[in-house]
Amino acid sequence: MRIVHVVVPDGIDDPARPSGGNAYDRQVCRGLESIGWAVCEHPVPGGWPRPDAEARAALAAAVERIPDGAVALLDGLVASTAPDALVPHASRLRLVVLVHMALGHRPADGEADEVRAREGAVLSAAAGVVTTSAWGRRRLLELYALPADRAHVAEPGVDAAGLAPGTAAGGALLCVAAVTPDKGHDVLLDALATITDLPWRCVCVGSLDRDPAWVQDVRRRSLDAALDGRVRFPGARTGAELDRSYAAADVLVLASRAETYGMVVTEALARGLPVVAADVGGLTEALGEGAGGARPGLLVAPDDPAALGAALRAWLGDDKLRERLRRAARERRASLARWPATTSLVAGVLEAVAR
Repeated sequence: MRIVHVVVPDGIDDPARPSGGNAYDRQVCRGLESIGWAVCEHPVPGGWPRPDAEARAALAAAVERIPDGAVALLDGLVASTAPDALVPHASRLRLVVLVHMALGHRPADGEADEVRAREGAVLSAAAGVVTTSAWGRRRLLELYALPADRAHVAEPGVDAAGLAPGTAAGGALLCVAAVTPDKGHDVLLDALATITDLPWRCVCVGSLDRDPAWVQDVRRRSLDAALDGRVRFPGARTGAELDRSYAAADVLVLASRAETYGMVVTEALARGLPVVAADVGGLTEALGEGAGGARPGLLVAPDDPAALGAALRAWLGDDKLRERLRRAARERRASLARWPATTSLVAGVLEAVAR
């Protein structure tokens, strides 16, 4: 039997803290089991990607328990921070690191050298690296001197979903993202403040506990910009509750400063919802094109509230544009990757490493 040991952050199934990375990890684990792999999970507690000494010790203990010669698939949120716990085992284990977002892409001020040194050491020691977009792979090769044949892409899948009915006016805006600085809710609010003369409502679905100080500032902005009552922050939603949020929306709005792929984009497209988003990272790959080559959304420069506001004004004010984007979004549904395809790609990397 093929066996893989999967090291993930503790709590990947916590509905209060959903993320694209957690969803990807869970789908791949289930998918590998469905095609005959024995999956041994090793959840590691800690505040990843900023672990304390206790979290590092827990990771080291988990890796030491994996038997010699085994294949180990490690979530990059954990792995990329801990060369001391992993690099010494690279000679006895077949390590594959799953990088949802390179920590070295946009490190905090003053931390770039340290963050990149740690991540680079881990990825260089790994037998294989998997990331979720062609952009993500290119970025890793830019940051670190990795052999190109060790870096692979396994695009996230998406579950089939029913079409969102939409409204004629298109004023139901939806943002699905944890409220953190990288997701750009401040940019979104500043953009919305430029279109208060138009009819719309915006629901910002996402975790509110990742960065409480930032959440407080974002909520203060929504009041300062006279948006109170038009923008809601209901917190994280998963399952049927998230499905209802998509079903009630007209368009997905995403003002992210960084995205390796953007799984919420394909979740929206699976429901025929167009997307208005910042053009960052691999998001263009997620957006893709409809059958006729039309893009199912509008992309704008990141960190540019005026550009985002103008795109939303165009969406709200142009019936023909809305219809064109909706048609392209519904066409795009047919070409979206499914999770079995993602699993097959990851399994291929694991099998190659095992050999």
